[in-house]
Amino acid sequence: MNINPFVLSPAIPDELFCDRQAESLSLIKSIQNQENVVLISPRRVGKTGLIYHCFNQPEISDNYITVSIDILHTTSFQEFIKELGDAVFNVVAKRNEKLTKLFVATLRSLNGSFGIDPITYLPTFDVKLGQIVAPEYTLDEIFAYLEKADRPCIVAIDEFQQIAKYPEGNIEALLRGRIQKLTNTHFIFAGSERRMMNEMFFSDRRPFYQSATLLQLDPIDLNIYSEFSIRQFKASGKDVETDAITWAYHLFDGVTMYVHKLLHDSYADTAIGGVCDIAAIQYAAEQLIQQNAKRLQELLSYVTEQQKEVLYAIAADRCVSRITSSDFVKRHHLKSASAVQSAVKRLLDLDLVTEQHKSYTISDPLLRVWITRDAFPSPLGDLSRR
Repeated sequence: MNINPFVLSPAIPDELFCDRQAESLSLIKSIQNQENVVLISPRRVGKTGLIYHCFNQPEISDNYITVSIDILHTTSFQEFIKELGDAVFNVVAKRNEKLTKLFVATLRSLNGSFGIDPITYLPTFDVKLGQIVAPEYTLDEIFAYLEKADRPCIVAIDEFQQIAKYPEGNIEALLRGRIQKLTNTHFIFAGSERRMMNEMFFSDRRPFYQSATLLQLDPIDLNIYSEFSIRQFKASGKDVETDAITWAYHLFDGVTMYVHKLLHDSYADTAIGGVCDIAAIQYAAEQLIQQNAKRLQELLSYVTEQQKEVLYAIAADRCVSRITSSDFVKRHHLKSASAVQSAVKRLLDLDLVTEQHKSYTISDPLLRVWITRDAFPSPLGDLSRR
């Protein structure tokens, strides 16, 4: 069976995992040293894949219990508790009958969520949001349970910045106060909204200030990614042009998920003995844009006309270092520097724009490509010459 080596899910087999050697060693070392880690990266660069990869290494999998949750879709502390409770039950409590019974005995606030499986006669856990009437108390119970586990526990919380958006307002302080008392449980706080994550962990006004070791994830180096891609094509009797990989890499600023997607689709379309060229990659890119066009249109429905003008201007320049300069305002026919500043604030809040080192870029490279494609004579522009 010809397995596509450009895996799109975060659970990537070790032999198909591209690079991240230094980052993997750093994360594993921090786990073994009982450190909490804050993992910051742009979205879709591979932070979840890195976590899964490290959790799968024998030095971690043989000695730790690992739990992962993604809270991007959550909008309240109750939802957070539900996600955490479900994950802990499915990963920790189901390891053996003793841990299952301990879970039932410890989480007394959710007694109504337990049932009995008619086949195994073991407890089942099906918590509803309405049953979490005392979320702080339930959190204490979950943490108390993890502290009693037969191995050290590592809890990875993806898109951790989401807790700052909960209506309760005090969740950072609440979590920090409890986490710092734990001895058998440590955390990986992963986030993609870099501005918010930096504020949460490196501002002395916030509860999580300097409470975790920083690990930043940047795009994989082009040369390393090219060598990996060529090797995967050759292993199946296929070939890929280096220029084609370079084109895909620069189109999406090296964002792993999108580059991987283009190589994934192009690999599938390349016959054994065939060569994947720039034309094949461009076709895959056009297909990707068409598949996501409606989602991207809906994304812009949340912004005003003035905010769109600024968004389009940033997309056109790709990276803007002097966002309120007269040159930028006049060149893109914007209203005024103050209007740009107001629009950018809203775009940052919506995570449509990212600020790093006082430079502004579109957070999602696919959105940037979709915005700018109509400005070029060909469907995607003559990006092969960039």
